[in-house]
Amino acid sequence: MSLTATKNMGTARKTGIPRFGMLLELSFLIVAGTLLLAAHSQQSIQSLSLIFTSIILEALPFMLFGSMVGGLVEIFISRERMTALLPKKRPWLSVFIAAGLGLVFPVCECAVVPVVRRLTRKGLPAGAAIAYLLGGPIVNPIVVASTALAYKFDGLIVLLRLGGGYLIAVVVGLGMSRLFHADQAFRADLRPSETPSCHCSQSLLAPPEGDVRFPNLAEAIPLPFFHEKNDGFSCGCGHDHEDAALGGKLAAACRHAANDFLSVGHFLVIGAFIAALAQTYIDRKFFLGFAGYFGLPSILMMALAILLNLCSEADAFIAASFRGLMPLPAQMAFLLTGPMFDLKLLLMYQSLFRKRTIAVLSVFILVAVLAVALLLELVMGGALP
Repeated sequence: MSLTATKNMGTARKTGIPRFGMLLELSFLIVAGTLLLAAHSQQSIQSLSLIFTSIILEALPFMLFGSMVGGLVEIFISRERMTALLPKKRPWLSVFIAAGLGLVFPVCECAVVPVVRRLTRKGLPAGAAIAYLLGGPIVNPIVVASTALAYKFDGLIVLLRLGGGYLIAVVVGLGMSRLFHADQAFRADLRPSETPSCHCSQSLLAPPEGDVRFPNLAEAIPLPFFHEKNDGFSCGCGHDHEDAALGGKLAAACRHAANDFLSVGHFLVIGAFIAALAQTYIDRKFFLGFAGYFGLPSILMMALAILLNLCSEADAFIAASFRGLMPLPAQMAFLLTGPMFDLKLLLMYQSLFRKRTIAVLSVFILVAVLAVALLLELVMGGALP
């Protein structure tokens, strides 16, 4: 590698140029613009605009509120307080508790990764860490509220999502704990340490200085800011957390909330546009053809969730827009897959796990979600509502 290329890569890492995010957004603008220009009916454009706007306006408040809660959790809730809730002497019991910890410490899937990084450095068992990683973004009050609103306060759907998310988090956490010890599952730099660290949702996503194992990670994850140094005290967000004053902490929480909100907001826009396109231009008979094949609608919705990279606090509005197009088990597969496994999470998991762990975890998640969806289809049927 030339000296110039090395310098450019270093600059990209330090400035956090989100090449993946920029490419995704540019592709979306080109495709969306082409589709709109090619539309022949003014009525269809108006219908698409109304559906798109309604999804965005319904989801945006929950996404903003979730980002604020995540920022407050990052600043005010120490990792010591979180780990105190988990019994370290009984790893299996800690898995059951950690899977529901999002009810107390609600964070979305984007913010939960750095939280889990800090918890593993504090000695949290691998099974419990994975259970919180998967269950936290689903089993939390913000997601309960957004899912209830998206589905017109249908209690059954809310219970199915929470119950399914908790069950999968526990099963995968227990399974991974049997296959991997913490030293085998997590990266070497995540061994238990007493080194102080800041409570910043962006601080631990960037690779440590000089770490060339993941040279493109900082470029791949579409986050606004990354570390320029990994000394445990400065988070690279233009501030530090040494000021213990309440006002300073609140300001830091707001900055982190803004970072989280802007980091995933474009995914919501893209997801809402795709959902609006499906409702406007795809005939219902097209989806009826899939409904006749056992499991196929669920697989298609799982693939869509992986591609859309939606936030767990807003994805229910996208899933609900497929009512009448996809059966409920397929919608549930969408709601369970996204917060646990999508493209952005696959990149972010590289900051946590070894490659073999990521491969096994991915299979565990997808098989578990599909099993839950197929079970629901057997019980409820695959007919469209």
